Amino acid sequence: MGYFDHIPNIKYEGASSQNPFAFHYYDADALIAGKPMREQLKFAMSYWHTLCADGTDMFGVGTQDKFFGATDPMEISRRRAEAGFELMEKLDIDYFCFHDRDIAPEGNSISEFHKNLDIMTDFIEEKMHETNKKLLWGTANCFSRPRYMHGAGTSPNADSFAFAAAQIKKAIDITIRLGGTGYVFWGGREGYETLLNTNMALEQDNMARLLSMAADYAYSKGFQGDLYIEPKPKEPTKHQYDFDAAAVIGFLRKYGLEKQFKLNIEANHATLAGHTFAHELCTARINGMFGSIDANQGDMLLGWDTDQFPTNVYDAALCMLEVLRAGGFTNGGLNFDAKTRRGSFTHDDIFLAYIAGMDTFALGLKIADRIIKDGRLDRFVSERYSSWSNGIGADIIAGKVKLEDLCDYAYRLGEVTSIASGGQERLEALLQQLMFGAQ
Repeated sequence: MGYFDHIPNIKYEGASSQNPFAFHYYDADALIAGKPMREQLKFAMSYWHTLCADGTDMFGVGTQDKFFGATDPMEISRRRAEAGFELMEKLDIDYFCFHDRDIAPEGNSISEFHKNLDIMTDFIEEKMHETNKKLLWGTANCFSRPRYMHGAGTSPNADSFAFAAAQIKKAIDITIRLGGTGYVFWGGREGYETLLNTNMALEQDNMARLLSMAADYAYSKGFQGDLYIEPKPKEPTKHQYDFDAAAVIGFLRKYGLEKQFKLNIEANHATLAGHTFAHELCTARINGMFGSIDANQGDMLLGWDTDQFPTNVYDAALCMLEVLRAGGFTNGGLNFDAKTRRGSFTHDDIFLAYIAGMDTFALGLKIADRIIKDGRLDRFVSERYSSWSNGIGADIIAGKVKLEDLCDYAYRLGEVTSIASGGQERLEALLQQLMFGAQ
């Protein structure tokens, strides 16, 4: 007997199907851009939202039962794991992601926590062998407990820093043992509220020290995957050091860590930073640091991280366009860092939310592939920058001219008369045609 016996295995039935418990656009084995959809998208279940989050918010207690009929903390953890693998089987999702405290109770000490983690790692490993499911990435929750109220790697308290290091070490060990191809660092409280009590230089230096130690440890233990940093602005800390992709890249380059880390980009974090999802992905891609994605969306009328399941096909299409331009995923994938709304409290709602999210990115992948094959968007951009391929533009790029030479060139030119339209409205209409026009 399972936890979702009344829910069938979710199959692809096509866009005309009216069955809510079916995929309408996600056909796992359909070839898009040379690979099956399941390889292009690499969907992952988020352990924390799916199996642990109960709808609690700042105004009220939980509305969703995620204990799965158990009361003992270790039994709850076992049943959550069983439910998670059943869900992945029924949705045909190949991967999952976890925080350390998602998979086991913390107990009364870190040594007890690590013992609980060992027991649950054994159990999860058995379930992985039974179902052929894989770990996309692991991470440590270094932000929830009071010990991290002022940060973990950036804490003014060295004991908090050491405790975070211990958690990260264990989470890396588990990730390696379970064959994870990535490990994520999310600085939930790595920042400050006021400079009146903050030594910013020391905090950032210490964050770099922790990242460097973690990278050295992971590689020394034979880790073959990618280490990711996940940018996030404000919430919960007012001034986050990992505000956006550009801030993280600048930080990594300052400390000489840019070869050891890539970025895990989240859609909701991008919009909280005042950027589009595609902007953050593009920033990571053009800097050689694109790694993985947390697939969700925020509510533009709310100023916090709502972590909703993605249904915005426009954003998904532009996301997958960046992924395809990056050559597709290597060790990363699309982790649904998303939860059902507080009022959507049934098991049915969880499945329907995943179906909607998977269909959304399937549509996004198809549209992105269509944009690339059509070629008009790329041709427009190429023509717009054509002045850099010859004449003075080519000389500038080749380093053949000095500032004085450009001054002389401008004198001879007299005025700039060759500027062409940016064509934004034309391109937005083209995108609309490619998304919704007859195929």
